[in-house]
Amino acid sequence: MQPTVAVVGAGPTGLMAAEAAAGAGAEVTIIDQRRSFGRTLLLAGRSGLNLTHAEPLEVFLGRYGDGRAMLEPAIRAFPPDAVRAWAGGLGADTFVGSSGRVFPAAMRATGLLRAWTARLAGLGVAMRTGETWAGFTDDGATVLALGGASWPSVGGDGSWLAHVETAGIPVVPFAASNAGVLVAWSAPLLERFEGVPIKNAALTAGGRTVRGEPTITATGLEGGPIYALGPELRSGHGLEIDLQPDLDADALAARLVDRRRTKDSVSTWLRKGGLSPVDVALLRDATGNRLPTEATAIAGLAKAVPIPVDGLAPIDRAISTAGGIALDAIDDTGMLLDRPGTWVAGEMVAWDAPTGGYLIQACLSTGHRAGVAAARWAAEHP
Repeated sequence: MQPTVAVVGAGPTGLMAAEAAAGAGAEVTIIDQRRSFGRTLLLAGRSGLNLTHAEPLEVFLGRYGDGRAMLEPAIRAFPPDAVRAWAGGLGADTFVGSSGRVFPAAMRATGLLRAWTARLAGLGVAMRTGETWAGFTDDGATVLALGGASWPSVGGDGSWLAHVETAGIPVVPFAASNAGVLVAWSAPLLERFEGVPIKNAALTAGGRTVRGEPTITATGLEGGPIYALGPELRSGHGLEIDLQPDLDADALAARLVDRRRTKDSVSTWLRKGGLSPVDVALLRDATGNRLPTEATAIAGLAKAVPIPVDGLAPIDRAISTAGGIALDAIDDTGMLLDRPGTWVAGEMVAWDAPTGGYLIQACLSTGHRAGVAAARWAAEHP
């Protein structure tokens, strides 16, 4: 008798689990509470579907922090090169952007998703919509791929957590990840610089430094370097911005001394010294508009501008979530230790990753691992 596998959740994790299980010989049914599949994939691809990253694998794996030990076997078994080959097989040839991020040539997810669902249908995968997971059953091999809690508009609302907690499975509370930080900017700064990036900056929190170009928003700061420092900022560490990371404080002070002219205002002097208008505005905000006038003091401040962070943006404004099912609640294939025959994959599990292709890569890899393992288990437990 052909082994059967049920997959719950039709985001990228669930679709990959279904494909892997079907490819391993199982009869697969995939269900989702929404009326169509792949909605999170379509939403993720609105501004360009970043599938993975082209950096060396050891560097890539290091991006996952505490989650690396759990994710590494899955990613090594289905690595970035495999994701690119898989996408190419669906007619979505990929390219590497200037930052190393990998995108489909068409950038969007629509064509890839259409080809993917057609492939699943060709593998005999049954697809059912409009069905909500109501909790654990003993109906055989099941892969749960229900996502985190940051995409409520497409079903990723974290409502499954109540069923998991009721079953006594260890969980880590959800928290925003890849989210902006809240900062109470002054009215003058926002009036001129809302939506403006801070160019060539180095951001430090909790002893870790990331370079990039965060953007000033009405509520704080957004962008890649902010997201990358999410774990530190979530833990309550302060944030500092180095506005001149290519110069040390002494060199910056010397340049400021060299560029100073008696007739210049402080703002003009600082701009001539290499600080942009938005840099100057940040310095004014940090000092209550009482800028020091001595070059050494200005240089020291510009090298470590304190940003008064009031916390991360709410989960419903985050790209992803940290938290979910505890890592020690699953085995090395993603099967729940307390529920043999049930796997969890993707953002349901308490790992965290920055943007840049790392999120989708880990979702695809853990989905692939869970699908293969579930098909094997179903074959051994008819």
